[in-house]
Amino acid sequence: MALSNPGPNDRSLRLPLTSRRRQVWLISLVVLVFSAAGIVTSWTNPQIRAPLRPGLDFTGGTKIQLERRCVETCPDLSVRSVENALASTPLPVDEGRRAPNLDAARVQLLDRGQSVVLRMPALTAAQGQAVIQALEPIAGPLETGGQSVDTIGPSLGGQLLRSSLISLLVAFSGIALYITLRYDRRFAFLALVALAHDIVIVCGVFAWLGLLSGLEVDSLFAVALLTIAGYSVNDTVVVFDRIRERQREDGDLPLTVQVDRAVSATLTRTLYTSGTTLLPLIALILFGGSTLYWFAVALALGVVVGSWSSIALAPSLLSLWSSRSGVQPST
Repeated sequence: MALSNPGPNDRSLRLPLTSRRRQVWLISLVVLVFSAAGIVTSWTNPQIRAPLRPGLDFTGGTKIQLERRCVETCPDLSVRSVENALASTPLPVDEGRRAPNLDAARVQLLDRGQSVVLRMPALTAAQGQAVIQALEPIAGPLETGGQSVDTIGPSLGGQLLRSSLISLLVAFSGIALYITLRYDRRFAFLALVALAHDIVIVCGVFAWLGLLSGLEVDSLFAVALLTIAGYSVNDTVVVFDRIRERQREDGDLPLTVQVDRAVSATLTRTLYTSGTTLLPLIALILFGGSTLYWFAVALALGVVVGSWSSIALAPSLLSLWSSRSGVQPST
């Protein structure tokens, strides 16, 4: 969208949002359809059967990560060779219990084969050590102290999943209640539409990543969604507050003009806020390590999408109500 020249009595730049609102809606619609398709495809995938591929935090199991000792480049190692080694590994079992089936173990090679990540059913400490010893001949030599074994029981994983869903539901319900009480119903409805728009797009992108690259979401992803929700609503409320000010000052002008002026007045503030928020997130993506990598990616994506919905989508939808008296917010 282009910026128009300021008028003689208006020293601020004008953003002709309402005249380009169909383009705004088309962009959001295309991205939403793409995201919704990813969520539906993930849900119908027989290996996932969920909107997003759940990680160890939610399903329970054991995750083993091995760091290989490489001088310059690591010796060639394939996922198939690791899977074959796991399939032929005898596991120690307690009396009266069956050994876990390692045929369904998921293997990932990270950092050009320097790290080996295994996700499998819950193992005991002895079984985990047996797996590490079985892989050392083909993946070794391994870094001393570069081995990590994390185990989460199925009941704890289910509890974490329920807690994450409840926290998301409570947070979204609280946001909806506050906006409904604080603003006119149209303002509240559009703020919640913008929030749903941001959450669906972020979840859709991660659904596609789960389908194409096997990316799993964990409890940090739920934290990212909560943060994105707060950021998105805060940005939208700031724009709506400015629209309410324009209604008091420019009550004789059409609503489309009021919306354009309000968005133009908050555009610089929104871009500065989003930019300064993205800088530390980019630093986390580049230097934060594997633990925080996808958490930072989710937040960065949410900031970009939230800024778009706040300065473009929600105000352009508000401009549908052209009556000057039809959108007065409650006080």
